[in-house]
Amino acid sequence: MTSAPRFTVGSVAVYGDLILAPLAGYSDLPFRSICRSLGSAMSYTEFVSAHGVLRANPRTYELLRFAPRERPVVFQIFGADERLVADACLRLQELGPDIIDVNMGCPSPRIANQGGGAGLLRNPQQIARIFSSLSKCLDVPVTGKIRLGWDEASRNHLQIAHVLEDNGASLIAVHGRTRSASYDTPADWDAIATVKQAVDIPVLGNGDVRCVDDIDRIKAITGCDGVMIGRGAIGNPWLFQRRDLADVSLDERVSMIRHHLQEMVAFYGELRGVLAFRKHIVRYLHGLPGAARLRPLLMKCKTLRELAEQLDVFASHPEHVIIQDQI
Repeated sequence: MTSAPRFTVGSVAVYGDLILAPLAGYSDLPFRSICRSLGSAMSYTEFVSAHGVLRANPRTYELLRFAPRERPVVFQIFGADERLVADACLRLQELGPDIIDVNMGCPSPRIANQGGGAGLLRNPQQIARIFSSLSKCLDVPVTGKIRLGWDEASRNHLQIAHVLEDNGASLIAVHGRTRSASYDTPADWDAIATVKQAVDIPVLGNGDVRCVDDIDRIKAITGCDGVMIGRGAIGNPWLFQRRDLADVSLDERVSMIRHHLQEMVAFYGELRGVLAFRKHIVRYLHGLPGAARLRPLLMKCKTLRELAEQLDVFASHPEHVIIQDQI
């Protein structure tokens, strides 16, 4: 941690420039805590719906569980109606987050076609109403995560950025794609740079950050205050230490896998924790000899013991996985 914050979100000091993005199905408390311990400067929860909050949905509130060591903690919410979003955020505030973030980037048709997530980008006036309401009724800073627009024909990121700043937003995170763009489409870092130049509040750059060189390049191109890392951190939380996965030894990976697995089981229970962890372990082992042949064996594991045994065999004799797979 540096002696001075890299930037502040309202009155909240942030002591780092790399941040784990909110990732549905991934950025739960165990994974966030690991990334935070390795250098992620803030913890964004997975997004929750305003309706789920107001209905006190148990699954919704599970997504919002956090550990004190994660602070600053950002609760992310989605919704299209300013009154419902405000009521939900008032309830969220009672749970003690440092910041509340409004998701305006989720491309899922189930959410966006109902006006939430990236669907809000088609309605700047509604965004203004939501942020005006939240900035008046909440005691914590309010931030927003956006894309560049609904599609290439309707890019409006600069308009949305001004709307957010003018209505009380304390930070903007920008994913450098439109809602319609696939992940095969390169993120437009130059567009993120225009947002940074247009507003006086902090801006986070997001999209296509997969290695240490990408961190340096997106910062140089955009001038952003911080870098939000999503898919690139799955299987490589060491990226928050500015280390590429190829530079992480087998012993370090195995040690992290064991730790992450134990945290998942402690959080979810054995069966659910093991099943939820399987998607992580294949990414931790990516690129190692024998890992590709180990994957189908790991996908069959349903208990902590089964997964630990497969990992023990692989860690001791990676070539054994290949022999077993060929028998």
